[in-house]
Amino acid sequence: MNTKNTPQSQSSQESQDSHKKQDSARSDAADDRPAPMEVLRQARAQLGELTGLTPQSVSSFEQTEDGWSLDVEVLELSRVPDTMSLMASYRVDLDPRGQVTGYRRVRRYERGRADARPPGGR
Repeated sequence: MNTKNTPQSQSSQESQDSHKKQDSARSDAADDRPAPMEVLRQARAQLGELTGLTPQSVSSFEQTEDGWSLDVEVLELSRVPDTMSLMASYRVDLDPRGQVTGYRRVRRYERGRADARPPGGR
């Protein structure tokens, strides 16, 4: 077995080590991103803390160039009967790590109301 330690073999080994470090760095960066379910949980908790309102559900969820965008349904005013409670839909924007970067109310409605059908819709 020939195990000479030549400058060429050292250079080859350094190149392999460099590639391993780059691959490891990419893997670590991917590991920093939360899983989609974790993003949903964080978004609901953060929106509830920021607004003081109770998130009910997530009706829309998508990954964007800047992170994530969700529509979260929130109970704004509890009434009796429950079908008369006021609900709101909030658009919540998050960075790639799942931290809220902004939110806005996009719709307000009574819990028992369905969306109006579009013209010609069934």
